[in-house]
Amino acid sequence: MIYVLILAILLLALYWLFSRKKLPPGPWGLPVLGYLPFLDPKAPHETLTKLAHKYGKIYGLHLGSVYTIVLSDTAMISSAFSMDKLTGRAPLYITHGIMGGYGLICAEGTMWRVHRKFAASFLRLFGATKSTRTSTNNVTSLIMKEVQECVNGIQNDCQPVDPLAHLQHAIGSIMCQLVLGKTWQKNDPTWLWLQHLQEEGTRAIGVAGPLNFLPFLRFIPRFSKVMHFLLDGKHKTHKLYRELIDHERQNLKDGEPPQNFIQAFLREMDSTPDKEYFSYQQFYHLLADVFGAGLDTTLTTLRWHLLYMAAYPEIQAKIFEEIDCVLNVNPPTINDLPLLPLMRASIAETQRIRSVVPVGIPHATLDETNLFGYYIPKGTMVLPLQWAIHMDAEIWSKPDEYNPYRFLNEGREFVKPKQFIPFQTGKRMCIGEDLAIMIMFLFSTTILQQFEIYKSCDVDLKGEIGITLTPRTQAIRFVARR
Repeated sequence: MIYVLILAILLLALYWLFSRKKLPPGPWGLPVLGYLPFLDPKAPHETLTKLAHKYGKIYGLHLGSVYTIVLSDTAMISSAFSMDKLTGRAPLYITHGIMGGYGLICAEGTMWRVHRKFAASFLRLFGATKSTRTSTNNVTSLIMKEVQECVNGIQNDCQPVDPLAHLQHAIGSIMCQLVLGKTWQKNDPTWLWLQHLQEEGTRAIGVAGPLNFLPFLRFIPRFSKVMHFLLDGKHKTHKLYRELIDHERQNLKDGEPPQNFIQAFLREMDSTPDKEYFSYQQFYHLLADVFGAGLDTTLTTLRWHLLYMAAYPEIQAKIFEEIDCVLNVNPPTINDLPLLPLMRASIAETQRIRSVVPVGIPHATLDETNLFGYYIPKGTMVLPLQWAIHMDAEIWSKPDEYNPYRFLNEGREFVKPKQFIPFQTGKRMCIGEDLAIMIMFLFSTTILQQFEIYKSCDVDLKGEIGITLTPRTQAIRFVARR
């Protein structure tokens, strides 16, 4: 009897093996945990890249309860992320548990489409896109005001100094003005708390990564503290947002265009008949998304750029020559972007060699689909592995070397290879790309016009991973050039 039972089990196993739909290749994992225990928590992007070298440009693995597909080919990512079925967001416990499908980053379906269109229209209105170059003066003036504040802060500080506080205040003030219609003094308690929440929140979500895939970990004190911190921060920021919304509603004037994102949303909220998509819950989450996304990645890229300038003085010297030749002592404008190709290339190379979001922003399948000959179930998380692409030796010669000249052609014009995707690609690519480029270019150019940057000791270019790959705290020297 037992032999019959064994034979039946073997037959069932063979039937399941040969009848199941073909999934992408990938590593085996442990029951319940999947491959999570084998990911390097300090560099998960590097572990995933090593797996790509072994299993190919598309592979699958289980991360806890979430089946995951990893893509490390630009053409594959572009093709996959142009599909409506891949515009979902992965069912991660922390992000979905906190966001609840609201906002822009975690929204999907109609909610995402409505608010992506709304956010894009806001950026056009304020001249923060390529299509509205004639109206960028207001945005440029706002950026340059904060750039000068940042330069003054660095100049007045003791040397050497970590520029994080100056950059964070300046870029944060730009986003506060555009989004919230308000700025705070540098040492204002509310503003310091908002910065702390933003910084610790991105780090906390990284530390609590396993909780995204193993929700039962919320009962462990370490992870429950993280959830409490994030949820408490969410409730307190929503209370602050409500106060700011009430204030901006009083400032709305009939017949005048909105002055900030809050006013633009209030106008839409009052005029649209479909209140489902313009509720206060959506309002609060959207404000957090637009403010946070605009601040975190841009700030991190600028910090990396200044560190690489300190680490590569010979490249810095060439940028000085370019700036002095084109601008002399005149402040830069966004119209100078094509006239300073090496400066632009140095920023791009920073984005390549230190991808701010090295595993990419995860998508999810809204329905089962076929992807490059493989069956992908509904609810699968899909990762666009930027690190693997940006550090691929077959694409970039000596990828570990910082070399801005790889972004210049023979005529010394800036070129953007198709394999360069710092803002991702497809239907959910970052809509704030133009604004981010404006901020990074004007800040970096002005700072290098004013200062020569020196390392005070060995520059740490490894970084720390949370949601983003950020530099470790470290001081560099800023010496006035004029």
